[in-house]
Amino acid sequence: MAGLNQATVVGNLGRDPELKTLPNGTVVANFSVATSDSYTDKTSGQKVEQTEWHNVVVWGKTAENCAKYLTKGKQVAVQGKLRTRSWEKDGHKNYRTEIHADNVQFLGSSSSAGSGKAADAPAMAVAATPSFTAGNLEDIPF
Repeated sequence: MAGLNQATVVGNLGRDPELKTLPNGTVVANFSVATSDSYTDKTSGQKVEQTEWHNVVVWGKTAENCAKYLTKGKQVAVQGKLRTRSWEKDGHKNYRTEIHADNVQFLGSSSSAGSGKAADAPAMAVAATPSFTAGNLEDIPF
């Protein structure tokens, strides 16, 4: 039986995207997205906010556009598949769960105003294939 592997998060970038070119020429970008949730502690009555950090990986033209337009604090919606990779370092096995994005939508607000290039970027969606699915087509830089 086949399963469903789909993750969707809407949050703010925790760091600028890091763009790399692999030896085979493929472009990849990594960044983190923070999502927050809150609840009231039953014992103290205090509001408690909990932040989760999501590691995101994007490829190709999507990666290039994310690196060009996104900066720390910019709000995005990310859809993709969860992947867990492992590696050995200093004799210890390490694991990292990532969202391999199929779609990244650049949203309009930023938690840090005046952050440079992100403030100038049009709100748009970037699909994993090199096409824009929303936004003003005249503003597309290619």
